[in-house]
Amino acid sequence: MSTTSGPVRRNGAPGSKSAFSNISSSQHPSNTAFPFLPTNLETLLLAIYPSTLLLGSIFSLLEPHARNAPYSAALQSHPPDVAPSYFAQKKNIFNVFFVKVGWFWTTLAFIVFLFMHPSTGPSAALVLTPRRLQALLRWGITTLWWAVFTQWFFGPPLIDRGFRLTGGQCVLLRTEEGRAGMSDTREYFTSAACKIAGGKWKGGHDISGHVFLLVLGSAFLWMEILPVVMKHAGLREERLIIQSNGKVGNAESELRERASEKTDTAQAHGGVSAPLAVAGLSWWMLLMTAAYFHTWFEKFTGLLVAFVGIAMVYFLPRAVPSIRNIIGMPGV
Repeated sequence: MSTTSGPVRRNGAPGSKSAFSNISSSQHPSNTAFPFLPTNLETLLLAIYPSTLLLGSIFSLLEPHARNAPYSAALQSHPPDVAPSYFAQKKNIFNVFFVKVGWFWTTLAFIVFLFMHPSTGPSAALVLTPRRLQALLRWGITTLWWAVFTQWFFGPPLIDRGFRLTGGQCVLLRTEEGRAGMSDTREYFTSAACKIAGGKWKGGHDISGHVFLLVLGSAFLWMEILPVVMKHAGLREERLIIQSNGKVGNAESELRERASEKTDTAQAHGGVSAPLAVAGLSWWMLLMTAAYFHTWFEKFTGLLVAFVGIAMVYFLPRAVPSIRNIIGMPGV
């Protein structure tokens, strides 16, 4: 008489241990897991950005008006008088009042979420809880990343430095009159000084500042609100971390004890609505940038630099407890 080992199904047939082992592995992450990698949901979210750039670039090749309109490498766009769309003009209202001051809108949406949503502290109260302080540190680091590439880095921002180092120059400086009208510092360093003098960047590699700003700002907002959105949707926490004892565990293991998170639902929704609105408009302007501005490689490098900044603030701390103890993690 033969015997059967292992679990038995309801109909009496031998069962497999895989179901039980899968449950066990999901509850107890393996030490070979990689906490610094994004979760499946985060991967899907981040994949929206390269997909949007690809979609916009394909549109510019297939849409007759965009394909046939002349493109100015010096302007990094279509000339205004032959622009194939309102959004192809640099002076469109969304570019002037949203993208050009994009970090202001990103910061404003973040502050609304930070002080309105109950996941960070008392709603609609200017109380600096530990979570809010750590969130402000994450904002500060991300802002610093934005600033050194677009505003200042011991002189010119890194985007301008990269342009000059790859052979770029202000076309006005090709004449002696143009050189005489600018100091050596302004000549070497800034695109802003070139534009003020009536010149234009030409040559070199110019990282797309629009792509960098729109991706960095909206991804920053998404990473901050994603744990809240997941909890509201009833999704399981998937982020892994390396704990202080060196073992890999779920991020929920570091959740702080809180008396209650219940508060006015309208306030909670209001806190999330502002980041969602800014992230949504950022996506649309990213699509317009992909369709009408910059070259493929300029857009790719803008995306890459933004992703590096996001990885440093939101993925690296998962694998380095000492960093995580300082800047924390959203929702933890």
